[in-house]
Amino acid sequence: MGSLNLKTQARLKRKKRIRKRIFGTQQRPRLSIFRSARHIYAQVTDDTSGQTLAAASSMEKAVKVHFSQAPQDSEASEPASKGGKVAVAVFVGRLVAERALGKGIKKIVFDRNGFLYHGRVKAVSDGARKVGLEF
Repeated sequence: MGSLNLKTQARLKRKKRIRKRIFGTQQRPRLSIFRSARHIYAQVTDDTSGQTLAAASSMEKAVKVHFSQAPQDSEASEPASKGGKVAVAVFVGRLVAERALGKGIKKIVFDRNGFLYHGRVKAVSDGARKVGLEF
């Protein structure tokens, strides 16, 4: 971990601390979030079998099509008129929740992956809750 910057080292330290307590089972899989500077990724994982049951990200075609309908500034990469990255995160949360509910998953364990629970991470969980996932 010596080559990583201090912020990333601190997040990975928090991630280890969280993952000691959080474990996804077949009855209650784990919804894991990863947030980069530009995109957000979410996946529902069964840790007992090591399988990803459902996933969604801001790089998918469905997300890009949904947010490209609004007029955009030529310099901006995200649609500011629709709420920007937070709105995209809510949409990704709804998308992963719909896919999980389609596979019969109603209850999950939320893994924020060492990120602070606000902004886009909170938006993903709010979007998933609106569709019907129970945390």
